[in-house]
Amino acid sequence: MKTDCNVKELQFQGVGKRAVIGRFDGGTLTSDAGGLLLRELDERLRITERFSGCFTDYRNPKSIEHEVSGLIRQRVYGIALGYEDLNDHDELRSDPLLAVLCGKGDPRGDHRRCDRDKGKALAGKSTLNRLELTDAEADKDSRYKKIKCHGEKIDEVFVEVFLDSYREEPDRIIIDLDATDDPVHGDQEGRFFHGYYKGYCYLPLYIFCGDHLLCARLRPSNIDASEGTVEELRRIVSQIRGRWPKVEIVIRADSGFCREEIMQWCEENEVGYVLGLAKNSRLEKMIHEDMVDAEIMYRTRGRASRIYSEFLYQTRTSWCRPRRVIGKAEYLAKGPNPRFVVTSLSGDEVDARQLYEVLYCGRGDMENRIKEQQLYMFADRTSTSKMRSNQIRLYFSSIAYVLLNALRRLGLKGTQLAKAQCNTLRIKLLKIGAQIRVTVRKVWVSLAEGYPYKDVFITVWRNIATV
Repeated sequence: MKTDCNVKELQFQGVGKRAVIGRFDGGTLTSDAGGLLLRELDERLRITERFSGCFTDYRNPKSIEHEVSGLIRQRVYGIALGYEDLNDHDELRSDPLLAVLCGKGDPRGDHRRCDRDKGKALAGKSTLNRLELTDAEADKDSRYKKIKCHGEKIDEVFVEVFLDSYREEPDRIIIDLDATDDPVHGDQEGRFFHGYYKGYCYLPLYIFCGDHLLCARLRPSNIDASEGTVEELRRIVSQIRGRWPKVEIVIRADSGFCREEIMQWCEENEVGYVLGLAKNSRLEKMIHEDMVDAEIMYRTRGRASRIYSEFLYQTRTSWCRPRRVIGKAEYLAKGPNPRFVVTSLSGDEVDARQLYEVLYCGRGDMENRIKEQQLYMFADRTSTSKMRSNQIRLYFSSIAYVLLNALRRLGLKGTQLAKAQCNTLRIKLLKIGAQIRVTVRKVWVSLAEGYPYKDVFITVWRNIATV
């Protein structure tokens, strides 16, 4: 049975003696009025502007209605507002509020060239997909898709935005590295079956400094989790030291990154490291006495017991030199739980307990940042057939995260949402109903009177004004 899409009234359960009737006749409304805050902050930090500079537009200037900068904003703001698919933009292109966010001087689309486009100020999916589907070899003589992405420039933008977030050079920064799975469900280029994740996936590499995203590299899953790490660190550290020559840099990661190549590079380039070390019989033997004592303590006190120790350790073949290892002899209700960390930091800098419990365990927050980007910024929408275009999709997702994180860090400081996740920010701060009225000289945005976070919204607006 076909759905009748021409129903003029929707009747709902009544209230007392009153009928409740719904109609789609409210006028020009939007559900994304909070996006004005995103644009306000973006104008000051120039995030999408710098991102747009990483694309070359080979289209005929006389035929262009949508500049690359506008297309970039439309896609990035769309993701930030919760619209993960290009298909969504065939409806969103008629939203005058999104047109305002993208800088359209004709937000209602009254003056489009073609009659079929009138009333639609923004680009549809067929135009937007050129941002991600243009070949790496494209030039002005290409027939169709002519908006070329330069990935190496985008990589620099992430680090540049991070550097600009500091007013002065810090004494130390800690860079976190991790790999995760990105499940795929088609025959995408570069997808392989991964035994640990028990499915076909990509294996992207993420690099963060605190909540700042420095790198999101899409990789095939038939590789070691640490592959490509040295290359990424080399360019990131070089860019950071170009601005901050005296900063102390420490990298932090789990045992998947405990590789001789990485540790040796760090030692040669004065970069500290704190890396998880997979347990083995030799390591367990070295903390055997501590483990016995931990078990006695557990059985005496009836609660988890931990004893920390440190020693020099070298593998039989893979390591070129002995290194400082922290051993944690832990006994829990479920039994022994030995753990190990290898580090270049000396005992004078940080003792064993603090290094493990504070420094190493602090990396757990990075996993929350990855989940934010994958789940709420739709980083897992890697469904095109080519790996290059999927990487570009990951770039868009990452820039949307950078923008929302900047809103959280700068706009929401001192508010109840200062530590909220991206999805919470979207629901409580960006998803606001408003009526849009476009006049000759102004665009009036009448926000919903019943919006419960008015005070937070105004505080964010004021905070952004001081950036």
